[in-house]
Amino acid sequence: MNTLPLGRYVFERLKQIGINTIFGLPGDFNLVLLDKIYEVPGMRWAGNANELNASYAADGYARIKGMGVLLTTFGVGELSALNGIAGSYAEHVGVLHIVGVPSTISQAKNLLLHHTLGNGDFDVFHRMSAEISETTEMIVDPAKACDQIDRCIRTTYIKQRTVYLGIPANFFDIEVSADRLNTPIDLSLPKNDPEAEIEVIETILSMIKNAKNPVIISDACASRHDCKEETKKLIDITQFPAFTTPMGKGSIDETHPRYGGVYVGTLSVPDIKKCVESADLVLSVGALLSDFNTGSFSYSYHTKNIIAFHSDHIKIKNAIFFGVQMKPLLQKLLPFIPAVVQEYQPIPVPSRPILAGAEVNDPSAALTQNWLWTHLTDFLQEGDIVITETGTSAFGINSTLFPKNTIGISQVLWGSIGFTGGAVLGAAFAAEELDPHQRVMLFIGDGSLQLTVQEISTIIRWNLKPYLFVLNNNGYTIEKLIHGPTAQYNEIQPWKHLELLPTFGAVDYENHRVATIGEWIAITQDKDFQKNSKIRMIEIMLPVMDAPDALVKQGQLTAQINAK
Repeated sequence: MNTLPLGRYVFERLKQIGINTIFGLPGDFNLVLLDKIYEVPGMRWAGNANELNASYAADGYARIKGMGVLLTTFGVGELSALNGIAGSYAEHVGVLHIVGVPSTISQAKNLLLHHTLGNGDFDVFHRMSAEISETTEMIVDPAKACDQIDRCIRTTYIKQRTVYLGIPANFFDIEVSADRLNTPIDLSLPKNDPEAEIEVIETILSMIKNAKNPVIISDACASRHDCKEETKKLIDITQFPAFTTPMGKGSIDETHPRYGGVYVGTLSVPDIKKCVESADLVLSVGALLSDFNTGSFSYSYHTKNIIAFHSDHIKIKNAIFFGVQMKPLLQKLLPFIPAVVQEYQPIPVPSRPILAGAEVNDPSAALTQNWLWTHLTDFLQEGDIVITETGTSAFGINSTLFPKNTIGISQVLWGSIGFTGGAVLGAAFAAEELDPHQRVMLFIGDGSLQLTVQEISTIIRWNLKPYLFVLNNNGYTIEKLIHGPTAQYNEIQPWKHLELLPTFGAVDYENHRVATIGEWIAITQDKDFQKNSKIRMIEIMLPVMDAPDALVKQGQLTAQINAK
């Protein structure tokens, strides 16, 4: 029988499904496992600055390639990553968390080991992770290890949730069958319940046929659960007006003639709000109805005819059909739709609004948030990956029109400040593996950057070439808009941002400081700047309390809710 070490088996399996980069940090309980990465051609160890950043990076990688992998050591390492793991779980991002744990021999002897709580409980951290994982496995029997590993990989990929896999340090070199690698892991979705599926399709077709003023709203899980193509076909076939949510940015083609903009409840521009809320049928694909994604739960549909497509169920009005998944359902539903939309008369979609200050064309005028996010559209190219940090960036990007195939990354639900400082690393690794010419750009506030700035070092180490746009508005503007506009706790120590790249060892790089409209236009229209030929830091100087209109309104709503 052909054999290979269990540790190598893990990475061979991951490579088979397209994972080429592993994120994390070394620790004595995972060092032998790390050796196995270098035995698999095409695999690489990112080597992050800390475990929290590594979890964010695995998340960013997963949003591009469908799955990410984080590898930490027992106790101190895995706990440092849990904030990021929780965010991936909440936002339906498939991240496999592999933990090197003490050997089964040490555990059996109940040794007082480092990185433990000193009470002999070696399973406590595993139990913590279980609360924010789709499933967990702790390998205790080498004979079952390969089955457990395969199950963890499949579950992470299929469910798009976090999964925990603990492997004892004395198991990494145990020989297992190499012949298993000849049979790929089955990554296909389970089949829908046939009777429920038929009932759902018939009901949906009837509702579509009777609708006079329907709309489509695409949300985060359309991207997470690989339903972007089905959603596009739904728009093409029906010609219904189509909208996204903030979390759904990039889930549909925003150059499509039936694209109407971003719907955020009461925070929406009036024409979008009117079009969506007056609909007599809402087709909602992949909704995650969090407060920041819905304008503090201010959705106000005038109809109860709502069909919600989800990854593991379909909801029609108040009826829930469990075991009916949206992707295979849509694939079966789409061919029947043309026959029921023959009499539909397409209504106009809202035109793109002009925000206050966005029409300014004086080159000497100071940059403002509304101007910046409106005109960012002119710089973007098809296929760009645009990563926006919680705060002004996550709200401002809703005013930017994406070119075709643009991928948006924004952690709207979990909202961990500094998330994108790690996510940009993972996205840049993924983009390099898929297309070295694909541009990756980060928009992050000066306050958020201070939480995860160390990962710029890892970016430089691997010669990755993202654009790092730092919005310098002197502190936590989003917090100031909610409460404490002049409070000391919302202030930060100013940094010399343009000294960061050389400080972290960059050699081939560019620095820019932009404060006026003319300076922005000058760099973004430069042909060399438009190519991702090197890492770039662009510091954008903005007024302290200037913010996108939607964020100002959200701040007021949040303050009111928090006061109740």
